[in-house]
Amino acid sequence: MKQLLVVVLTVLAALSPLRANLGDRDERIDEAYGNVVERHLLDDGRVSILYHKDRDRYLYFVIFANGRSVLEGYSHVKGNDLSEKEIARFLKANAAGATWMPAGTPKERRFKRSDDKAEATYATTDGRPTLTVRTKK
Repeated sequence: MKQLLVVVLTVLAALSPLRANLGDRDERIDEAYGNVVERHLLDDGRVSILYHKDRDRYLYFVIFANGRSVLEGYSHVKGNDLSEKEIARFLKANAAGATWMPAGTPKERRFKRSDDKAEATYATTDGRPTLTVRTKK
């Protein structure tokens, strides 16, 4: 019976979606977000990468500094708005044990993390409604 439980837990762990979050290493993000669509070396030495996972409806835009994610953008492939549920899910994934609070106006959607180590905005970026989460310096 114990062996069956170990096998079931192993299978469930393998089937659960791999998540990547703000501050994660580049290897983990590469595994979680799928195929690289674009990669650019920025003037300040950081690297920006746009990912799209097969059959996933999201584009993931990530900026890395020293091998760690310092900014992540989430948008729909088709360019439509993210739902409130999707925004809440992406914010929760990037909470790092803290909570997110609205910090803007209905027209200017901004969020602040309770530990004051990250902030987020929901706005149109490159023609797509995008939730952008970034670390604070």
